[in-house]
Amino acid sequence: MLNPVSTSASNVRTSRQISNAKQSSSEKQVPGKESSAVTDLKNSHIVVVDDTQANLVLLKSLLDQDGYSQISLVSNAVDAVDFIVETKPELVLLDLNMPYMSGLAILEHLATNLSAEVRPAVIVLTGDAREDSKVRALGLGASDVIMRPFSKDEVLLKVRNTLKGIALQAQAHEDKNQLERLVAERTRQLELTQIEMLARLARVAEYRDDQAGEHIWRVARLSGQIAEVLGLDADYAALLTRAARLHDVGKIAIPDGILFKPGKLTAAEFDIVKKHTVIGAEMLSGGQSELLRLAESVARGHHERWDGGGYPLGLAGDDIPLECRIVALADAFDAITHDQAHRKALSVQAALDIISEESGKQFDPRVVRAFLTVMAR
Repeated sequence: MLNPVSTSASNVRTSRQISNAKQSSSEKQVPGKESSAVTDLKNSHIVVVDDTQANLVLLKSLLDQDGYSQISLVSNAVDAVDFIVETKPELVLLDLNMPYMSGLAILEHLATNLSAEVRPAVIVLTGDAREDSKVRALGLGASDVIMRPFSKDEVLLKVRNTLKGIALQAQAHEDKNQLERLVAERTRQLELTQIEMLARLARVAEYRDDQAGEHIWRVARLSGQIAEVLGLDADYAALLTRAARLHDVGKIAIPDGILFKPGKLTAAEFDIVKKHTVIGAEMLSGGQSELLRLAESVARGHHERWDGGGYPLGLAGDDIPLECRIVALADAFDAITHDQAHRKALSVQAALDIISEESGKQFDPRVVRAFLTVMAR
């Protein structure tokens, strides 16, 4: 059994050891952003904290003989805290009974001030046989406790097993992140495919009364331009441009005899037409991406009115999502300036006059101003 003799306390950290430790820390990746697990246990950075020089020398000798190459020795408990925080080692071998600051106090400081991602594993070495000391150390996050006097094999086995546990945990974290990235990418691809399919369905619906099938594209472009003039984020404006393509996707479920009736619709027929908003939203519901959620909102709310007289929910003012207020105006302008089943197209100027007149009634005044700015370009 190994029972080192106590000697006077002295700080035995060397410039070379501290430099090596700092270099090892700088080479480690940013906490929480690991892309590879620790694969070479022998290169793990181990810090030994003990106020007795003989214990430090003995433990370093054991670790050296077993092939560990990154070992730092700290005899001052107060210095140890800053050193551990700065260098972020994989493992700390920590004495409990030290002057100025006990090992338990160091454990408590690390638990309080370091996140789990960067907190090192700690093996406590102590001659204190009291059960409550061991329990307190384990409760404060120690991975294991070694009682003095200890054997060489016990120390090396527990060091090796603890480092293996760290490596396995890091590998599991890396595998989890890789799987999440794979799932996210696959989900994104599936959603893009879904969006493209729905956009094609919407275009099929448009082909039935818009020979060029260009209505959805015109509405989408104008919606994005209005969003830009409103000062919205460029990424959001681009996203809205894509989402707006699906504003009328629900029309695929409306019978042709009603949708393309040349005369005025009856009240019952108009109620059926209004259902395309709810149908479209249901078709787009359940998406995880911002694009699908935005498209769902637009499909549902692009016939709401600023004054509350729209459908399907009868929302008013700022209760109507901004994307719906934008697309509502773009959709109306395009409908006015292109032939419809029940009427001929009006001129752009006539459409501008109508939309200006409806500012504060059918349309959000702020969106109207942005639209007029777009049209004046």
